[in-house]
Amino acid sequence: MRSGATRRTPPLRFVAAPSAVRFACALVGALAGAVGATVARAQGADADRRPTVAVLYFTNAAMVARESYAPLAKGLAEMVITELSGNPGVRVVERDRVQALFEEQDLAAGGRVDPATAAKAGKVLGARHLLFGTFVVDPRENLRLDVRAINTETSALEYATSVTGKADKLLELVTALGAKVNDGLKLPAIPADAPKPPEIGAKGPNQLRSMMLLSRALEAQDRKDVAGATGLMREAVSANPENAR
Repeated sequence: MRSGATRRTPPLRFVAAPSAVRFACALVGALAGAVGATVARAQGADADRRPTVAVLYFTNAAMVARESYAPLAKGLAEMVITELSGNPGVRVVERDRVQALFEEQDLAAGGRVDPATAAKAGKVLGARHLLFGTFVVDPRENLRLDVRAINTETSALEYATSVTGKADKLLELVTALGAKVNDGLKLPAIPADAPKPPEIGAKGPNQLRSMMLLSRALEAQDRKDVAGATGLMREAVSANPENAR
C-alpha cells in the first residue's frame, strides 16, 4: 500500500441464517392466516343474522321409574332441536355441540341447570336464546314438559311455557312445544312456501317407546358405540314407522 493512501472499508453485508428466514416466513404466514380467519368469521357473522337458539338437556323430574326415564333428558332436547330447525329463519345449535359443552364442563345430563349457568352456556354456544327445561312423568304416565328461555345477552328470563298430555303422545307434545316456543320468543314465522319437514309421528303408535329407544341411541352415540346406536335407531323407527325424522 502506498504511503498516504486512503484505506477503503468494504461495505458490510448481512446474510440471514436459513433458520431466521424460515422463521420470518412462518411468522408472516401465521399473521396472514390469522387475519384471513378473522375476516372469514366477520363475513360469516354478517352473512347469517338469524336469531340463534340452543337447547340444553332436560332435567329428569319423573315421579316414577326415574332411572328408566333418564335417557329422555337427551332425547327431548334432540327432538326440540329438530322441531325448531324446521324454521329456516332460525339458526339452531346442533346437539353434538351441546354434548361437547357438557363433557368439557363435566355437567351431568338430566341434572338441574340454574339460570346463571344456562346464560353462560348459551354464550359459549354462540346462542342468543338458551332453552332449558324439565320433564315430569307421574304414576299414571301423564307427562308435563316445562321450558324456560334465557336471553344470554341480559341473563334475563324471557319466556316460559309448558305442555301436558299422556306420555304415549310424546311426539305430539314436542310438536306443540316447538310451536309455542317459536311464537313465545317471537322468532321469525315459518314462510308459507317453505318445505314442510316430515311429521314426527303425530298419529303414530308407540310414541313413548320410540322416543325412549331414540334417547338410548343418543347415549350410545355419545359413548362412541356406533353399532349400538344404529341398532337402537332401527328399533325406534320400527316401533313408530311414522317417526320419519
